[in-house]
Amino acid sequence: MPRISDEKIEKISEQILSYLYGVFPKLVFTVDVAREIARDEEFVKRLLLGLEEKGLVVRIGKNSKGEVYLKRMRWRISNRAHAVYARL
Repeated sequence: MPRISDEKIEKISEQILSYLYGVFPKLVFTVDVAREIARDEEFVKRLLLGLEEKGLVVRIGKNSKGEVYLKRMRWRISNRAHAVYARL
């Protein structure tokens, strides 16, 4: 399998941030993000975790009832990243 260049990973990450900005303040599952940008769910999960480390997205680990998700992850754009996108 060919390796994806850092430039392409950066563009895909931008697509993810753009999608999360567009649906803000809605929380979306990894599968929804993957479906929206037409990418593999595991690949998108890896990118989301990287964006989380950079402070650009926030992982939500509990549902509205306060129960912890065991196998799923929900995401939203971070407040800092949202403010930057809003200025653009």
